Amino acid sequence: QVQLVESGGGSVQPGGSLRLSCAASGYTTSSGDMAWFRQAPGKEREGVAVICVRSAGTYTYYADSVKGRFTIARDNARNTMYLQMNSLKPEETAVYSCAAGAGLPASVRRNFGGYWRDAPLYTYWGPGTQVTVSS
Repeated sequence: QVQLVESGGGSVQPGGSLRLSCAASGYTTSSGDMAWFRQAPGKEREGVAVICVRSAGTYTYYADSVKGRFTIARDNARNTMYLQMNSLKPEETAVYSCAAGAGLPASVRRNFGGYWRDAPLYTYWGPGTQVTVSS
């Protein structure tokens, strides 16, 4: 069975940084589509970043609000995905969850830049880790 477990959350001041980790078991990070989502209290789940592998190479996509500040990456030897978050803002306080896709249609995979934000596409989810940004 597949299990995803996040770690690395915590409390930071505005402008601070955190690196989140998502350890995967029963799932090969080198070949899958994996994403980070976040959900603040009273708000909908929001796609933050995704990393995916295609025949042409590896691609990453980011929410506009985090471009230039967040970086998604994988360490396939450790079967772990990461999210480096810099210059954090108070409004980014949320539970951050990792997700992994499986069995996505070819049409979706070919145009994943237009689909990755849709949470129902992902089959597996971790329980989440809390990130709090406050002074």
